[in-house]
Amino acid sequence: MNVHSSKYKCTECGKCFDSIQNLTRHRRCHSGEKPFECSICSKRFTLAENLARHTRIHNGEKPYKCHKCDKAFSQSVSLNIHIRVHAGDKPYKCHMCVKAFSRSGDLNTHMRVHTGDKPYKCHLCDKAFRVSGDLNKHMRVHTGDKPYKCSLCNKSFSQSGSLQTHTRRVHSNRRPYHCPYCGKLFVTSVELKCHVRIHTGAKPYSCRHCSECFTRLDQLKTHLLKSHNEGTWFTCHICQKKFSHSGNFKIHVRQHEGVKPYVCSDCPKRFCTSGALKQHVPVHSDVRQFGCILCDKSFKRKRDVKIHFKKCSYALKFSSVLFPS
Repeated sequence: MNVHSSKYKCTECGKCFDSIQNLTRHRRCHSGEKPFECSICSKRFTLAENLARHTRIHNGEKPYKCHKCDKAFSQSVSLNIHIRVHAGDKPYKCHMCVKAFSRSGDLNTHMRVHTGDKPYKCHLCDKAFRVSGDLNKHMRVHTGDKPYKCSLCNKSFSQSGSLQTHTRRVHSNRRPYHCPYCGKLFVTSVELKCHVRIHTGAKPYSCRHCSECFTRLDQLKTHLLKSHNEGTWFTCHICQKKFSHSGNFKIHVRQHEGVKPYVCSDCPKRFCTSGALKQHVPVHSDVRQFGCILCDKSFKRKRDVKIHFKKCSYALKFSSVLFPS
């Protein structure tokens, strides 16, 4: 279509159209008119096709299916972006580090790691976030809302990911993510991703104030607090001890208060942290999954095999001194 020869012209911007219907649709860009309303959530749209796409959020319809896996999407553009996962196509590259992304939006969000830009601010405290989703999750800290409930115990969570991680850690021994370098198994893909950097030496988190780089984001946050006084310390109201991470701070406060929210399903024992419960659970099992590489002994818990290994290796060294070959 040649817009200059079309007979229907927009009086606002001069753009031309070949039909009165297309001109009418275009005019809504200037007027802000949104005549198409969702009957479920009352959200309004400029175009009927935008409403149709939105309606799929409510009815769960996902007509665009990936031919390489079982994933399906409500929009064709989402499918096209997903296909890049299989192709390994990451056309959007960061000019400040080695990271690359399959979507331009992900690159824009990532750039805030380097710039320090946090445009989404909480109106109840001084916290700010790089993405709107993180702000929405943070607001539940203030509201106390925990909509994600565990079906196996009485715990509730503010984030769906936290519930999934809880289920894997506490109620399952499944570790589906394995390291391609050493074979170590992990509960979550995030844990595996952080672990692999030990082998590759990658340090993707760089300080914008100095030349320091870090393997993990929490290490960068600690560095910013200690070296550049940037960020918020979490201070214990009982002993005034300071923490750079909210998770460690919460565990510390529980130790003061005697709170033990993690309950063993096989006995009445309770624990302050999920890690402590995880270490305890093998006591009730006959499985001895941790074996000593120096002798034929095996143990239920990793910490027990570590203690034994030190004694065993010392004994071997001592015997080699007394009885040299």
